[in-house]
Amino acid sequence: MRIALFTETYLPYTNGVVTHVKILKEGLEKLGHEVLVVCADVDTRRHYIKDGVLHCPGRSFKRFYEYGLASPISTTRLRYIKRFNPDIIHIHNEFGVGFSGAMIAKILKKPLVYTLHTMYDEYLYYVAPRPFIPIVRKTSHQYLRFLARGTMAITGPSKKVEEFFKECGVKKMVNVIPNPVELDIFEPDNIDPGKKHEFRKKYNIEDDVTLACFCGRLGKEKSVDVMLNFWAETVKPTDTLKLLIIGDGPSKESLEKQAKKLGIDEMVIFTGKVMHDDLPPYYASCDCYITTSLSDTNSISMLEAMATGLPVLHLYDELNEGQIKPGINGFIFHDAKEMYEELIGLKNKSETEKQTLHFSVRDSVKQSGAENLANYLLTIYNNAFHS
Repeated sequence: MRIALFTETYLPYTNGVVTHVKILKEGLEKLGHEVLVVCADVDTRRHYIKDGVLHCPGRSFKRFYEYGLASPISTTRLRYIKRFNPDIIHIHNEFGVGFSGAMIAKILKKPLVYTLHTMYDEYLYYVAPRPFIPIVRKTSHQYLRFLARGTMAITGPSKKVEEFFKECGVKKMVNVIPNPVELDIFEPDNIDPGKKHEFRKKYNIEDDVTLACFCGRLGKEKSVDVMLNFWAETVKPTDTLKLLIIGDGPSKESLEKQAKKLGIDEMVIFTGKVMHDDLPPYYASCDCYITTSLSDTNSISMLEAMATGLPVLHLYDELNEGQIKPGINGFIFHDAKEMYEELIGLKNKSETEKQTLHFSVRDSVKQSGAENLANYLLTIYNNAFHS
């Protein structure tokens, strides 16, 4: 099959959507299919194809995850897609490039598949002042209904997406397909022990410290402020526990100030932005992954940590229930006290118990590789193509 994947941003930028599309492209190509990624590129003024990627002129929109925004209407883009002649058009974002994918599918009479990666109600503050959020939310829901109406299939990485579509008034079935992870990159045996040592030395982390980490863009929707409050409420310096927060974003400065105000800045390390290729030794040097975010839909950062063997401590999330299986790939907590108990429980496990848990965690994501994702989607593509 020939498949066109439309996404607002792509390599060299990194975020969950970029990683998902990259892994899907690689998986489809391994299985012998031809893939064209269509993306906005703020560094070009003309459309061009290179290495299976159609670069479309775009403008930077740094307020929202460093997306580049391209014009939704382009006859040049249409000509390129017509020449590629896809069997399936698959959109992964909803802005200029995504909208153009939906319109091109209609013009060329091609089946359209739509994956929703982002729960937009949690992100509206990026684009609208607080008094205007209700009207923007209503308009956003109308737009998502419009996009969904023209699709042959809708997918999302968790049941949370299905519930969100229902809130928007979309009545079509949502195919829940878990996010992928680059298993080889995060395989512990493939991570240089020297880099793990360099990491601990860089951040002055003693060998007896149990290190919990979170990785993601530091915005309000990630609820890192909740994690810091929980930490301050329960964790003591004598516990030899530290929290590593990997990433950058608009809330980083306020979170650093919050940690200092709470008196936990000696226990909390903010790394700032870390390039994706440099992440494996960070995860491999930690003991667990922790999150209080309720906006994520099967977070790729969390899955990457799990691929390294890190058990996940996750604030209870009804719509993601079942994603974390207690004692198998992590533990659930409901409040600060339970979070602390789980941290201490992990810290006090014997080395044998820790190794057994690490193997179990890695085993839980072994079906999340590129070819598995591609095969999931090919079933959907074939059904859409023959409908």
